[in-house]
Amino acid sequence: MTILKIERLTHNRFVPEYKTEGAAGMDLCAAITEPVTLKPLERALIPTGIKIELEHGYEAQIRPRSGLSIKHGITLINCVGTIDEDYRGEVCIPVVNLSNETYTIQPDERIAQMIITRVEQAEIEVVTELTETIRGAGGFGSTGK
Repeated sequence: MTILKIERLTHNRFVPEYKTEGAAGMDLCAAITEPVTLKPLERALIPTGIKIELEHGYEAQIRPRSGLSIKHGITLINCVGTIDEDYRGEVCIPVVNLSNETYTIQPDERIAQMIITRVEQAEIEVVTELTETIRGAGGFGSTGK
């Protein structure tokens, strides 16, 4: 099991936590003192009030919360965010309102989830040609529905 070190900043009341025994992601809360209202297609960077330290060879992935996405159209601007092991700043969540209605993020509201996963850096080899496959360069629906 990997260790995730968390530094709580003064404006945070919550530490990320897994809500169920089988949860892959831990919830991140909005460390804001006043509500933040997002109009349709409006974006905001929401602080979580924490800094993290990952073990070597790990990353933190920031993902949308499915309930906020389907019920209110609130998701992440960058879909899945990556926090590298050497980042030591505050974890902030870039949210966007993709709905047609205004949505207000409340202080301490759960706004994203964080997943810790192992990563590997690849050794780069520049070649003049890649091996052929049946699929080839087919993408974006080329394999059917």
